[in-house]
Amino acid sequence: MSRIGKKPIAFPASVKLKIASDGLVTVDGPKGSLSWHLPKGISAAVEDSTVIFNRESESRDHRAKHGLSRALVANMVIGVSAGFVKDLEIQGVGFKAAVKGTNLDLSLGFSHPVLFPIPEGIKITVADNTKVKVEGIDRQLVGQVAANIRGYYPPEPYKGKGVRYAGEEVQRKEGKTVQ
Repeated sequence: MSRIGKKPIAFPASVKLKIASDGLVTVDGPKGSLSWHLPKGISAAVEDSTVIFNRESESRDHRAKHGLSRALVANMVIGVSAGFVKDLEIQGVGFKAAVKGTNLDLSLGFSHPVLFPIPEGIKITVADNTKVKVEGIDRQLVGQVAANIRGYYPPEPYKGKGVRYAGEEVQRKEGKTVQ
């Protein structure tokens, strides 16, 4: 039995979870609504304020998707009740960010500004021109948006310039020396 898959998910009273007969899981909460289809061979049952996941066989595919289904629904419950946040830091002389309408304007030392379109369901705030906060209810989307922003200029090991996650350690390298 999957260790993660057999754990029940407890959800607060402010969250409404519905499982349709075709496997559509819908989670409604104070921050929004998310839905996802259960894969074939995986079933779920709601009892009071908990959800329990079961699989129909011990095949490799069903065992793999058992824990995955439980983890994704648990992330949906956390997302609609509390939300997810990724913090980014921009380091470098003249490097800055600003939100302009539906775009994130990044000045990263290139000859042109980088305009990142903010996807639906994501809220981006900038503090001190160098601290970017990505917020949303979908964990995968929040992480992907943060990774895309970081991908424009990942931290480089010589001077440490670039966009990094808050608290990310960058291994510094020694530059060339004259002999």
